[in-house]
Amino acid sequence: MSQEDIERGGVTVMQETDPSWIPHLFKKRVCTTFVEDSFSNGGLCQCGSMRDTHPSGALGDNFSTAIVSHWDSTQHSCEQPTDAFGELEFAGAGKRHSYFLRLSSTTDPSWVFNIMREHWKLAHPNLVVSVFGGEKRSEVKTWVQEVLRQGLVKAAQSTGAWIISWGLREGLGRCIGEAVRDYATATSSVTLSKVVLIGIAPWGLVKDHQQLVNPEGSFPAKYFVKNAARNSCSLDNSYKAFLLVDDGTIGRKGGEVGFRARLEEYISRQRTDSASFDIPVLNMLISGEASMLEALDISLKNSMPWLVLAGSGGLANLVCDIVENMQSAPMTSTGGAEKEEGTHNMELRERLAEKIMKYFPSEREMDKLVDKVLSVYQNKDLISIYDAEQEGSDDFDTVMLKVLVQANKKQVSGITNPHADELRLAVTWNRVDIAKSELFNGNIDWKYDDLKDFMTDALMNNKPQFVRLFIDHGLNILSYLTYGQLEDLYDSISDNCQAGKLLQQILNERKDEFSNDKKCRISLYEVSQLLENLLGEVCQPFYMSKRCLDVNTNSTKRKAFKKACQVLQGECSYRKSLCEHPWLCLFIWAVLQNHSEMAIFCWEMCGESVLTALGGCKLLRELSKEEIETEAKISIKEMAMKLENMAHDVFSMCYQTKASDSYKLLIRKSNMWGDATCLKMAIAADARVFFSHDGVQSLLSQIWWGDMERGTELWKLALTLIIPPLCYTNLIKFRNEEIAEREKSLMVPPPSATDCHYGETVFSFNDIKQHSEAEQDVSNNIRRPTKGTPAYGKPKQPFLLSRWRQFWYAPVTTFIGNVLMYFLFLILYAYVLLVDFKPPPPDGPAPSEYVLYFWVFTMMCEEIREAITMESKTFAQRLMVYAQDKWNKFDVLAISLFIAGLCCRMFSWSYNMGRGILCMDYMVFTLRLIHIFAIHRQLGPQIIILGKMIKDAFFFLFFLAVFLIAYGVANQALLYTYDPSPERTFRRVLYRPYLHIFGHIPVEEIDTDKYWDRDCTDNLTLINEGKEPCRDTSHNWLVVILLVIFLLVTNILLVNLLIATFSYTFSKVQECSDTYWKFQRYNLIVEYHSRPNLAPPFIILSHINNFICKEPSTKIHHFAIQIKGREANKLVKWENLQKENFLAVEGKKQRGTDSERLKRTSAKVDGVLKQVRDVDRRLQSLEAEMEFCTSSLQWIMDTLSQSSTAKGAKAQPTCKVVVSASLDREK
Repeated sequence: MSQEDIERGGVTVMQETDPSWIPHLFKKRVCTTFVEDSFSNGGLCQCGSMRDTHPSGALGDNFSTAIVSHWDSTQHSCEQPTDAFGELEFAGAGKRHSYFLRLSSTTDPSWVFNIMREHWKLAHPNLVVSVFGGEKRSEVKTWVQEVLRQGLVKAAQSTGAWIISWGLREGLGRCIGEAVRDYATATSSVTLSKVVLIGIAPWGLVKDHQQLVNPEGSFPAKYFVKNAARNSCSLDNSYKAFLLVDDGTIGRKGGEVGFRARLEEYISRQRTDSASFDIPVLNMLISGEASMLEALDISLKNSMPWLVLAGSGGLANLVCDIVENMQSAPMTSTGGAEKEEGTHNMELRERLAEKIMKYFPSEREMDKLVDKVLSVYQNKDLISIYDAEQEGSDDFDTVMLKVLVQANKKQVSGITNPHADELRLAVTWNRVDIAKSELFNGNIDWKYDDLKDFMTDALMNNKPQFVRLFIDHGLNILSYLTYGQLEDLYDSISDNCQAGKLLQQILNERKDEFSNDKKCRISLYEVSQLLENLLGEVCQPFYMSKRCLDVNTNSTKRKAFKKACQVLQGECSYRKSLCEHPWLCLFIWAVLQNHSEMAIFCWEMCGESVLTALGGCKLLRELSKEEIETEAKISIKEMAMKLENMAHDVFSMCYQTKASDSYKLLIRKSNMWGDATCLKMAIAADARVFFSHDGVQSLLSQIWWGDMERGTELWKLALTLIIPPLCYTNLIKFRNEEIAEREKSLMVPPPSATDCHYGETVFSFNDIKQHSEAEQDVSNNIRRPTKGTPAYGKPKQPFLLSRWRQFWYAPVTTFIGNVLMYFLFLILYAYVLLVDFKPPPPDGPAPSEYVLYFWVFTMMCEEIREAITMESKTFAQRLMVYAQDKWNKFDVLAISLFIAGLCCRMFSWSYNMGRGILCMDYMVFTLRLIHIFAIHRQLGPQIIILGKMIKDAFFFLFFLAVFLIAYGVANQALLYTYDPSPERTFRRVLYRPYLHIFGHIPVEEIDTDKYWDRDCTDNLTLINEGKEPCRDTSHNWLVVILLVIFLLVTNILLVNLLIATFSYTFSKVQECSDTYWKFQRYNLIVEYHSRPNLAPPFIILSHINNFICKEPSTKIHHFAIQIKGREANKLVKWENLQKENFLAVEGKKQRGTDSERLKRTSAKVDGVLKQVRDVDRRLQSLEAEMEFCTSSLQWIMDTLSQSSTAKGAKAQPTCKVVVSASLDREK
């Protein structure tokens, strides 16, 4: 470190591996003048060191030494580079390392604070409690130790505080260390790391401090004290850091007082980690000796608040007595105050001297003590008294809060709101219980401006309980959250968070585009891009509307980027606008950070709870794919699963209440989520549990069957497809329209999970189509027609047309038609390959083959139509969405192979190749049947299990290939010394060992002892010409052993491993196979719901019709309806009501647990104890008032009995205030 850095006082370079800068910055003090101690016969200096330990320069000047009578640290010592610093390991303690530093008593406290924060990595404090007190264990009472354990340490842990103390295994320092260990043992091991104990002790008083000396630093220094007494001055292993203050003395106390006061004063001027206010510093006095008056006086002059523990003994009792029972002046007659001022001061000093003699009768320098006590008395407003018997150790954190607030009120009286200061401390400490009991108990009228800044602090620091508290007490989120405030929240996301990393990546792209923009920060554009990347095509982009960034979402990505950059480089007036959906914005913000409690609270306050929970699930599962850290990924997945279960449970409440409205929730387009629907969001979020709900499956079944009765036999559908006029007969039963409308208005959930798949139809394609045509009143898509009025307010269609549409518009009809025609296609394909495959032109192809070509052409047209009609912006994005489905890839492969085979078979030179390709393509087309039968309730789960097992088989093939290659190469090399034929080598290295697994073992080829009738030769020339080489018999025994080992490994180990893997996969998938099947069933229903009614090859008619009319089929509006107006508001309110019912049920379950019952019982007991203490406090107050009244009357009587000019013989009586009265809030 340079000298310039040292002079500036900033620790600018703190290298972990090279601590050589520490001796240049921190010093120690060495005595330079020997001042003889009059009680040591010339062998001891007043610094505490022996004459022999002083350097020769300190002993040389006898004249100057003779005239000096008092040794002073600043005059008679000098600074030298420190020789004791680093890490400290307590031998035999088995604890983590502590940090230590020997420093001069005149060291700049800013250097010390920086090294503790930057180099030692101590957590930033929200509070500093500096404890002073007795140095002998006999003076620390048992109840005081309980206060330290249950009060101080607990409060420090809950508030994130530093505790500064003596740091030695003596008196109060040892008690605090034991309290930390006991509290950590009673709670958890993690708690110990949250309580930061810092010891500040004199270097010369530490026992065996020479073990710490190392000019280059100790990492660590082993500290061991032999036969340490219980009250020795050795370091305590419970402390995290030690500041060993060196003033040049040895074995003397008090050298650290000045530095400790300056360090506390410096810390009190630093900001908390949330940077909302300065770090509060509270000094606590427990017992203590008269010598501690100096530290008390210095701290009070620095305006530091003090909390004195009443009844703890020593100096604490003296201070309590002075603060409570002393008054500055007695009652005097009018006009006599100025004349008697000197007399009154003398009387006050006399009374203080009496108090000192009462508590410290052996002290000699009484005048100095009186001066210090008088100085303390003059600053008594900063002193508060705490009586543990009346307040209780559990209320210690509340007491600390009140003391700090009262001290702050006295310093800034009339400038700030005292209640706001108290709330600021409670928010920083994250003590919502204190805020509820002391600040939000109905006695204080909080306004919006008072809570706005605290709301921001609570949001940024992830304190959902305070957010809930502020919302419950007057803060309106609609007036609070602006787009600018939302940008500040996103800008506060940590870079360690996965969402923060992704936002920074998007921001860097904008910075690269506009490198001259130095004020570039995270804006809503980066947030919008992140959400678009995570949500994909599920919904419209966020924050791109005219109210916000005003970017056209239909434009290209490059144009949208330039438009957003222009807006951000301007005035950004949108930042002053209020958010349209504030709770949804906060929910997304919390979800991206995986703040579970905050996200759940925002979800509770947000509307459209089912869709919002599914949206959060989608975001989290996409983030988990980007996350690298295992623990973070598990946490994100758990939160995603929790949101999915919440969506499932809320929808279950809706379905149990009214099934018809719950169906609307599933297919309604949401304005909040950019026209997304619950079904669309659930399929994107891979929400299998949600899809397995009976209500979702019931809706899908109703859409699947349309207006036909579910459970209709398949042979009836197939027969009607072959003979269409049968649809006008009673072969297939359809719903009666009047009954159907009555069912829609009176629909109730089925009585069981089984019945839900065979209940009555609520929705059909015809319903959705009619709804899309009703533009005048879109809110009444499922209206209740009045008597005699047709549904949807339209004329009733003729029976022939309506029945025709009911049959052909049902997706199940389309599916059955496609299945039948696909079987015919496979039969035709097989017929062509086996019977009617003609030679190349001009002799072929046959007419049946031309029919096959046309059939495949219509299938290709359907695939093109499906890719074009995908819901995406650009053609490239549509292709990407189309390719995401594995069965679409399968179709493309089948059609591509067919085209390739068709082209090859037309030429004589490639005829056989083309026929081979077409044969392989037939296998691909046949395997396509697996997807078709995925709709079947029994076959569907088995297909899922088959797919999982195929994945497992690939891992098995990897292990098998390793052993095959190893055995095959070794076996071939041992049997044949030379064989240049690649064909024979390949068959014998890979193919023959593979056949060994299935029992095909040609012993005569492997065992050379067996006779082999094949003609072979050892002539190399003939072998090179292709002749079979003879076997090598020299390694026959090794070949047999390898065969045995190979069969043992493959047939027993690997095959059984594969069987075990398949069994595990089957049992695992079988448990939730129904859930998997229900989830995949949706895609198949969507596919056939959106397909034209006719199957290939007749589907070409539908394509020609759509091309001529240039109007998209009404079937593309699948699973989505638009609800507006009163109907939409009614549906949202109904959904919110069901959410409230769900939360009430969950809350009742939570309250019914044993832990919650114990908490409530404990709270009631605490309340009773507080009431008892309050009654006791009031009784003591009444007794004090009665005593005061009695003494006052007696004093008045004595004064009146004397002449008016005579002075009263007795002093004016003083009112004895109740001990804890100073802690009561000012009313």
